Amino acid sequence: MNQCNLYNKLYIFHQTMVKQRKEFPHKIEDVDPKLAEELMKHYTGELTGFVRVGPKGYFFPHKYKECAAEFYNMSVKPDDIFINTFPRSGTTWTQEMIWLLQNNLDFERAKNTPLALRYPFLDFSMLVHPELEKQMFEENKQDEEKLNIVKIANMPGVEKVENVPSPRFIKSHLPLSLLPPTLLDKAKVVYVARDPRDVVVSVYHFCKMHKIHGAPDNFKTFWNYFRKGLHYYAPIFEHVKEAWNERNHPNMLFIFYEELQENLPAVVRNVASFLGKKVTNEQVQQICDHLSFNNFKHNKAVNHSLLKKINFVNTDQTFIRKGKVGSWREYFDEEMEMQADEWFTINLRDSDLVYPTFPTKCIL
Repeated sequence: MNQCNLYNKLYIFHQTMVKQRKEFPHKIEDVDPKLAEELMKHYTGELTGFVRVGPKGYFFPHKYKECAAEFYNMSVKPDDIFINTFPRSGTTWTQEMIWLLQNNLDFERAKNTPLALRYPFLDFSMLVHPELEKQMFEENKQDEEKLNIVKIANMPGVEKVENVPSPRFIKSHLPLSLLPPTLLDKAKVVYVARDPRDVVVSVYHFCKMHKIHGAPDNFKTFWNYFRKGLHYYAPIFEHVKEAWNERNHPNMLFIFYEELQENLPAVVRNVASFLGKKVTNEQVQQICDHLSFNNFKHNKAVNHSLLKKINFVNTDQTFIRKGKVGSWREYFDEEMEMQADEWFTINLRDSDLVYPTFPTKCIL
């Protein structure tokens, strides 16, 4: 093939892709500058501002503007498996389970390969402000291993996903409405939901630990922002309801974090069935032992060791913290409990979604 014909074919291919590209359907609006300034005093990883997206007002750092259309138009393959959650809802636990079931229980490889390399995190680079990205490169430029970690971490999410071989394991915290509209018709999605009261506690500690986030010193301040939807990926109830409404789709498996805690073997069998895998009782026990909290907490492959290596974790605290159900009670005072009851009731009154830990709706 001569060079002219090659260029013509490439041009036609490019034009075809442009025509197939869907226009991003949601409005993206900047958060009021005064509110953004107030939030940036606490969310110290963001230095420009924030946006709200679509009719549900999903909250993201300013950089989301650059990524929105790419996320929405990314190509999806039939053998892709997405783990989709609101942050700190059991994502890592479920990732490891899925990967083991799909890889013939290769525990040795799982222990020696960071989870971040086995599961590209689609939206991670969106969370890293350009100034912090520069800082990452500057602080680690003398160490080739660390520099490679920085390069991988900051690679645009869609590019990162496209560079991994099939079958692909993909992690995302984006709500379904901001992911490709063909996702559920083409790929399998496992969604995990957790009591939002436990989520807010876990997110708070996570954000204090990571330089790309930041959080107020006072938990109550954070709680008041979070319940108003002023944190990344919020509002949480809208996020969960989108997946809940698709729970009967053959390519969707909806799990509650509390199920993982209460009866892990049953969830392993359920996930295996969803993936079309047969497991013996012995194999289920092996997976459960591997995923037991004590073993998992000390598993370096799942504890964000890569971010620690490039000095972007503020403490020695592990990524897997407590994993308890109901730990929110240690943080909520009586006023916050009443606010939480109202929060649940208002946000669930238009849905048949019922959390295992909040089985009845309060009457206001």
